[in-house]
Amino acid sequence: MITDRLSRRYTARDRTIDAVKGVSMRVDAGEIVGFLGPNGAGKTTTLRMLTTLLRPTAGTASIAGYDLHTAPREIRKRIGYVAQSGGAAQECTVADELELQGRLYRLSKVHARRKAAELVERFELGGLERRRVRTLSGGQRRRLDIALGLVHSPDVVFLDEPSTGLDPQSRANLWEHIRALRDEQGVTVFLTTHYLDEADALAGRLLVIDHGEIVAEGSPDELKARVSGDGVTVGVDDADGSARAAATAVSGVDGVHELSIADGTLEFRVPRGDVAIPELIRAMDAAGVAMTSLHVHRPTLDDVFLTLTGRSLRDAEHSTEPAEQEGKEAEHAA
Repeated sequence: MITDRLSRRYTARDRTIDAVKGVSMRVDAGEIVGFLGPNGAGKTTTLRMLTTLLRPTAGTASIAGYDLHTAPREIRKRIGYVAQSGGAAQECTVADELELQGRLYRLSKVHARRKAAELVERFELGGLERRRVRTLSGGQRRRLDIALGLVHSPDVVFLDEPSTGLDPQSRANLWEHIRALRDEQGVTVFLTTHYLDEADALAGRLLVIDHGEIVAEGSPDELKARVSGDGVTVGVDDADGSARAAATAVSGVDGVHELSIADGTLEFRVPRGDVAIPELIRAMDAAGVAMTSLHVHRPTLDDVFLTLTGRSLRDAEHSTEPAEQEGKEAEHAA
């Protein structure tokens, strides 16, 4: 899958809204690629364009070897799309839903039934074939959603927030199934997620979008390496103003940067936390400051996002970024 300056612009109420601003990316066959960004950053609009549900206003894309503008029907035959809300009819049985999906993709009755049986086994849905969808647990329903997206053996699968709302055990189980799509089936997986541990565990490469533009890409480790050092948090009893003395002591330690103080807590970064701790303790002792806590953490994907955008991805999940939301309203109005 390749996109070149893919864009989507909306016009509504005499306003122009650029929901996606020239997204260029390449996803190779057999990759699992994570697409990260806060609400309103352009993730959903980009996904809707890539799955042929929304026509781009500029740029080009090739998906599964076909041009997005000239061959959308061919693309639909070769991709699977699992929406965040799922698509299974609540009153239908598991077997009926899978067989119907196969028939919609013009599989013969025999082939659709055989494919349904294969997917039931692969996604651990055995014994549930005659159960109605509404009676399934969250994990079972999500596995069914993904199975529905694979009935026609697509080359590329788009997963939109695949594990939202699942308990930790169900999420871990689902992750194994997603890995198997790549490892055993050779399927290319493009997933959006707000769960940073999910992106870290599944994706070999990440794309970070903000304000409609790709602001970074690379493996989780490569992106973490862009954060300048390990984070250190030191707590002190600030009743006698010890925090200021602690800050003076800490600032003299080699490599300390990005130092801040708030409510008796010092936060800063050092190139290597394990190497710096002994020197930090000696500096605090020499200044006569007693620490109440000391914590060192390696860079996380949330640190990456904070470094790139000035915002925490966890906080940004709940932001009210207007561009994409207004774009959705404009789309509905049109």
